[in-house]
Amino acid sequence: MRFLTAGESHGQKLVGIIEGLPSGMKISKDSIDEALRQRQRGPGRGGRMAIEQDEVHLISGVRGGLSTGAPVALEILNRDWENWAGIMAWGDDADLESRKVMTPRPGHADLTGALKYRTEVRNILERASARETAMRVAIGSIVRQGLSALGVEIRGQVRAVGGVHAVCTDEEDYWQRVKLSEWSVGDPIAEQKMGEQLILARAQGESLGGLLEVQVLNVPAGLGSHVQWDRKLDGKLAQAVLSVQAMKGVSFGLGFEAGERMGSLVHDPILYRQGQGFSRGSNHAGGIEGGMSNGEPIVLQAVMKPIPTLYQPLDTVHLETKEVVKASVERSDVCAVPAALVVLEHVVAWVIAEAVLEKFPADSFIELQTAWEAYRAYLKL
Repeated sequence: MRFLTAGESHGQKLVGIIEGLPSGMKISKDSIDEALRQRQRGPGRGGRMAIEQDEVHLISGVRGGLSTGAPVALEILNRDWENWAGIMAWGDDADLESRKVMTPRPGHADLTGALKYRTEVRNILERASARETAMRVAIGSIVRQGLSALGVEIRGQVRAVGGVHAVCTDEEDYWQRVKLSEWSVGDPIAEQKMGEQLILARAQGESLGGLLEVQVLNVPAGLGSHVQWDRKLDGKLAQAVLSVQAMKGVSFGLGFEAGERMGSLVHDPILYRQGQGFSRGSNHAGGIEGGMSNGEPIVLQAVMKPIPTLYQPLDTVHLETKEVVKASVERSDVCAVPAALVVLEHVVAWVIAEAVLEKFPADSFIELQTAWEAYRAYLKL
């Protein structure tokens, strides 16, 4: 299974193609659109979100609400295109001067991309923009629906924003508060402080990053593999998470804290119960051992840096004059941490679905369900 995306931030549309999806899997357009709306929400978002009202258009590979086994093609129109049609036109009549960027932003792909591809900065930032993640959410939503039909649940929370850390628990009422929170936080005190930090950052022309957590529940032992470096499940998840714009680090379970503890306080005791199979007495490993899921919830955390566009911009160098000037300002968010959490949940969904189909190759969803249920029964012996 694989996918490709294309499209620019201010181009006509974002497009995507999924290949290798089993036939007969239920696909709800409403569920995809809801995921896209969630990505657009959250405090700290910029003016672009007031323009775009993302909706997916399923072009091929789905009929009667079910996947057909053929490649699935989908698109998301950019409503802001009408304001950029002349600038982003494909022909030789395109306006290449009025929005030309000569002052690259520190922390963005602007300068490095322009040097690498020997092109104008506008051509880099349009594709490097996090607008691209809208299509990855749509694609992730499709496979997430399939995972849900297998009983796999994916959930996430924001653990910190701008130095404000939430007190997190694993109780059901806590996760209900996370679902209701605009910050995706279950700690009301931390949520209030995050709001105050956002007001301060906006007033100072600053931006905020944070710490995010994604959990995958009801995954059986044995997804991924230890036999080659590129088949390890945690390696694939880490690559997918770090491919999301502004992500600068990823860890599993205890994460970096594992390096501060004795081994007996890091590794998870193995238990066995008749009729339920093997389990762990704790989950410090975050559900992955030796590159494979071990049957416990997969728990990963990611660090998001503050968005590079600052309304009080840093120094940069003018590309022609080489003079020190202030960086350009593109319309941007002050904080997109809750929105990034939605993106992470869906890129994680893709990797898990890919691992499921690697272990249970199937041309139809009913074949996949049959193999899945038989394997789950085996694990309980």
